[in-house]
Amino acid sequence: MFKDLEGDHTMGLTARIRTRDGWAVSHAVVTVTDMTGTQMLRAEADAEGTVRDATALAPGAYTVIVTAVGYAPAASSAIVTASGRAEIGTVTLARKGGTELPPPGPWTVDPVHSSVAAVAQHLGISSVRGRFTEFAGRIEIAPDEVEKSRVEAVIRAASIDTGNGMRDDHLRSADFLDIERHPEISYRSTGLTAAGSDRWTVHGELDMHGVLRPVDLDLAYLGTGSDPWGGTRAAFRATAELRREDFAMNYNQVVQAGIAAIGTSLRVELDIQAVQGESLPQA
Repeated sequence: MFKDLEGDHTMGLTARIRTRDGWAVSHAVVTVTDMTGTQMLRAEADAEGTVRDATALAPGAYTVIVTAVGYAPAASSAIVTASGRAEIGTVTLARKGGTELPPPGPWTVDPVHSSVAAVAQHLGISSVRGRFTEFAGRIEIAPDEVEKSRVEAVIRAASIDTGNGMRDDHLRSADFLDIERHPEISYRSTGLTAAGSDRWTVHGELDMHGVLRPVDLDLAYLGTGSDPWGGTRAAFRATAELRREDFAMNYNQVVQAGIAAIGTSLRVELDIQAVQGESLPQA
């Protein structure tokens, strides 16, 4: 868990606090106690997850405890040499619940590498899949409590595409999306709760067809990595179930024996890539 911080010969305490993915844990607290349990030093990491404290410690064995909001505490022993330098190095913290998250701060949804889709039942025997091709979104990962993270998105309603021009025109009409009066669909989160070791429920409000209703998203975080353009990307997948009548879209056509042409519920499927930062990189 603790590794030497090679090449750093500063007197006192020096450490780096990181997640399992290697991201800095800002404002973690490092406490050093001697073998009697007496606190000898307490230092806070900076925004880069680095701890530097020039307090000289007497040579000997010490216990080091690292804590941070949202992470399980880490404890280990450390030996202070005759130079007065604590051999602490890199400390890896695991998130409570065992799931890592992207580093905190703003993330911008990349629509080119993302998908906003919906699936509806057709004629009671098959499904019709559609997608929106024009949308934008922003994610804000909270630095201390993931429950305080936020997401918001806007979709251009006219960008609906099911692969059939006549059907798309009907979906844009007053029978469904009514794009002339309601050109945008928007979503804004109101909270976030853990739903498992690798899942969360995003609570929010969906504004569609002039109706604002609460909608929960089942969210999974798929990982973070570097992209070919020098940026950092995070991937998410989310799903939700919507009822058309909840958004005043009551049109339906019964074709035979009570079977509706279009189902009354929709399954929304979101596959999202977000780039770290306030905006997307220039092409």
